Amino acid sequence: MLLLISPAKTLDFETKAKTDIYTEPSFLKDTKLLIKDLKKLSSQDLTKLMGISETLADLNSQRFKDWKAPFTQDNAKQALLAFKGDVYTGLDAESFKANDFKFAQKHLRILSGLYGVLRPLDLIQPYRLEMGTKFANARGQNLYGFWDNKVTETLNNDLKSLKSESVINLASNEYFKVVKPKLLQAEVFTPVFKDYKNGEYKMISFFAKKARGLMSAYAIKNRITDPKGLLSFDLQGYGYSKKLSTEKEFVFTRKQT
Repeated sequence: MLLLISPAKTLDFETKAKTDIYTEPSFLKDTKLLIKDLKKLSSQDLTKLMGISETLADLNSQRFKDWKAPFTQDNAKQALLAFKGDVYTGLDAESFKANDFKFAQKHLRILSGLYGVLRPLDLIQPYRLEMGTKFANARGQNLYGFWDNKVTETLNNDLKSLKSESVINLASNEYFKVVKPKLLQAEVFTPVFKDYKNGEYKMISFFAKKARGLMSAYAIKNRITDPKGLLSFDLQGYGYSKKLSTEKEFVFTRKQT
């Protein structure tokens, strides 16, 4: 079973990494091509392209200029520990033990606009490049065109090594769109998290993102390798709703927030 999550805009490269174990991203050569094009953009270009403030544009312009290989623990950090934000608050990788990182390295993948797909312990340098950004590049008019089938092919290889045919989609629609379902050699199961508000169950973005992280950590710490094992997820008041669920969509609800 392979878990897919999205990256985060918020980063932490100041806190010392909890583990010294690291790996190198699979697609660094491809990333270098993107970086080459991104370095040509001015802060004004980035403001327009990404819809961000001048301050953020200046920050990311400098990040692209500073980006360089090879990656070391002095200039980069493991992806799972570098990303912050709602999903990663729920995931709480800082609480992981050595065996948790080992299991996550095999079963968790982070989809990325700049790196394509990352394993938890892959080193990254600071960046901001959302998958949905309409960035014309060396291979096309956007990042979906740039990555084409590469991400899906890598996931298929990972699934083969795990002898699994199950993918748990805990990523956002923007990021999961880079995966080609027709080429993916697996069944896709999508957990959905809903909170009770104004008399009905609704998906509330902030809570749903955190819950995706919570479920990722739940699967990792409990060594779950079968999608049905996720149905027992019960953290922070969530419970599986058989009534609202379908064969491929697992709905979890709660009344307290």
